[in-house]
Amino acid sequence: MTHQPMPSHRFDRLFETKFLYAPKTVQNQDIQSISQALDSKTPLFLEIGAGKGKHAMLFASSNTDKHLIAIERTREKFNAFQKQADLGEFKNLTVIHADAIAFCAHFIAPNSLDGVFILYPNPEPHNKNQRWLNMPFFEFLLSRLKVGGLITIASNIESYMDEACQRLDEVWRLPYTKRAIDPASARTHFEIKYLARGENCQEIIVTKPAGYQTRFDHVLVKEQAV
Repeated sequence: MTHQPMPSHRFDRLFETKFLYAPKTVQNQDIQSISQALDSKTPLFLEIGAGKGKHAMLFASSNTDKHLIAIERTREKFNAFQKQADLGEFKNLTVIHADAIAFCAHFIAPNSLDGVFILYPNPEPHNKNQRWLNMPFFEFLLSRLKVGGLITIASNIESYMDEACQRLDEVWRLPYTKRAIDPASARTHFEIKYLARGENCQEIIVTKPAGYQTRFDHVLVKEQAV
């Protein structure tokens, strides 16, 4: 009887966690909130590039049985997001001002996330290697996802989405669905603007299958400290 190889990726470059310092912008209360979320049985979600927080606050208010960690790197956008989140007094939302890559390397445990949102990321037209599915970090992110966990990627740029599908097929070897976004959707300020202009917004929903392997499956957060 022959055994089928476990599903995995074909990405060669390795994400070097040892060169990343913990973000100094992450406060003690943030760490406590994250620890409580990780220790609880509450489904945990992550949003990378949350902007001014429109999607994050909609998600938190509509899913009170779930916890969302929303990360924004830009100070101006983070401040606007934090102000609105404080007014809403969301108990299931942790707002983080940090670089998402360094944050995940230091604070997100393996097999802990039920879902990740990457909505309308910068397409990086001058450096394709900085696109999420072209980066070594994407392998690390997959290791933080539970089996059956979802990664939702949305964009109004058709070539970006076509490339993402190609990478998922040929490199990451992950199942996904691709679909058009409802013209009435209003998850982010970008989405509202693009749909109002009649642009074709699409999303890819990636699923992590059982048995999928990465080189970070057993790398714990405490081993990331520098």
